[in-house]
Amino acid sequence: MNTIEAAAVKGDRRHRRRHSDEFKANLIAACSRPGVSIASVALANGINANLLRRWVIEGGQRLPSPDCADRAVDLPREQGKAAFVPVQLDAAQSSPAPDIRIELKRGATTVVVHWPCGAAAASAVWLREILR
Repeated sequence: MNTIEAAAVKGDRRHRRRHSDEFKANLIAACSRPGVSIASVALANGINANLLRRWVIEGGQRLPSPDCADRAVDLPREQGKAAFVPVQLDAAQSSPAPDIRIELKRGATTVVVHWPCGAAAASAVWLREILR
């Protein structure tokens, strides 16, 4: 399988591609975003991930560590203490709990059964018996 683009090949000889400083800077900036991998940026832009990694290092950027998502980050706290603020909800505005809706089709007949969410275990027992 040949993955070299036709523009990069002349005869049997490969030519080194040259990338502008602006292109490199854009890719380095894209790699510094949280949750973005160097490999995904490289793949999306048609370059080798090792080349992009070298550009990031040469550009003075720190490489994201693989476990950076698992670390806790200490954020500065305000001087005052945080306070709990109770919120009153109107019973009229709160929506009722949705029902469990079971639709059974057999031939041209359709049966729709509505169960309250509070009786989910009973609906599971009933459905198991029906499907036997």
